[in-house]
Amino acid sequence: MNVGDVVKLLDAAYSPALAESWDKIGLICGDPQAEVRHIAVALDCTLEVAQRAVEIGADMLVVHHPLLLKGVTSVASNTPKGKVIHTLIRGDVALFAAHTNADSARPGVNDKLAQLVGITPGRPIVPQLTALDKWGFQVPPEHAESVKQALFAIGAGAIGKYRECSFELTGTGQFRPLIDADPYLGTPEQLTRLEELRVEFVAPRHLRNPLMGALREAHPYEEPGFDITSLEPTEDLEHACGLGRIGKLPQPMRFADFVQQVANALPETVWGVRAAGDPDALVETIAVSSGSGDSFLNRVQALGVDVYVTSDLRHHPVDEHLRANGPFIIDTAHWASEFPWTEQVCEIMKNGLPGVNVEVLKIRTDPWTISAHPE
Repeated sequence: MNVGDVVKLLDAAYSPALAESWDKIGLICGDPQAEVRHIAVALDCTLEVAQRAVEIGADMLVVHHPLLLKGVTSVASNTPKGKVIHTLIRGDVALFAAHTNADSARPGVNDKLAQLVGITPGRPIVPQLTALDKWGFQVPPEHAESVKQALFAIGAGAIGKYRECSFELTGTGQFRPLIDADPYLGTPEQLTRLEELRVEFVAPRHLRNPLMGALREAHPYEEPGFDITSLEPTEDLEHACGLGRIGKLPQPMRFADFVQQVANALPETVWGVRAAGDPDALVETIAVSSGSGDSFLNRVQALGVDVYVTSDLRHHPVDEHLRANGPFIIDTAHWASEFPWTEQVCEIMKNGLPGVNVEVLKIRTDPWTISAHPE
């Protein structure tokens, strides 16, 4: 196995197409051809994590939070991020991040969080429905297979758990080349009629430009005939990808008891969890969003949930939300809501990379170290 093999596996589990436009995911440093025998997993690539990965002899470090999310002008070794990068490069450790694509994927970070707090993960708070195109092109029968394979290699013809899906019809095509044309078949200014195959398939809309380039490159005609139709999304919303998850508890329970259930389920932090709502009220429908989630406060209110579990909440948005009769709030540590994902991605790599040792680094990268109350 090499770094490129690991990247391919992780991209299949957490499609880069699911990442938010501002995100910086994927391979951050490392040689795609370098051999991989040992992979370390963590939530953050802090200096302590990087040093630990080198210490255990890891060839690759997989994290959730991208090290270089915001632009930098230097990775000199006397800068905080530069010191991390130099540590990894000197130790021959590749670095890969799956961030908002892992948040939106099924299964992903939010599915793990939903399961931990006691709900079956259902629809996302913010669905990311797949925008599909339906394609059709005509080709001489003897060239159909090579053209299809060129398109399939880019990602065309994928439907659910099936790949290389297409449909073919036989028909008669015709064309009259202009005088300055260079036709693969026929003669300029003479009408040509011939048997052709029409091949149809679907593909994600974001692949439209790469597929047009591949079609023109692989097709024998100087000007291949093809058409593209935009399709409406058809996913089942309950199983769609997207940020956050909504689900129901097996039975209603007191809000105070549910807050304690969340605290018991998540990795321990010094400040635990805090909540806002009537302790004795019964709650059943729960929304979760891993990491910073105050931008979804209006969305969860419109979706009619009883409780919203997320992190990094601020005073004024929560106060205004509750005054508008929004759902109760549970605010967890950002690290605690996302660290359980490390076990999920660890299992994906163990199952998909036979012979490679994969381990989670049990380093708590939550920055908060003290919680104090009046004595």
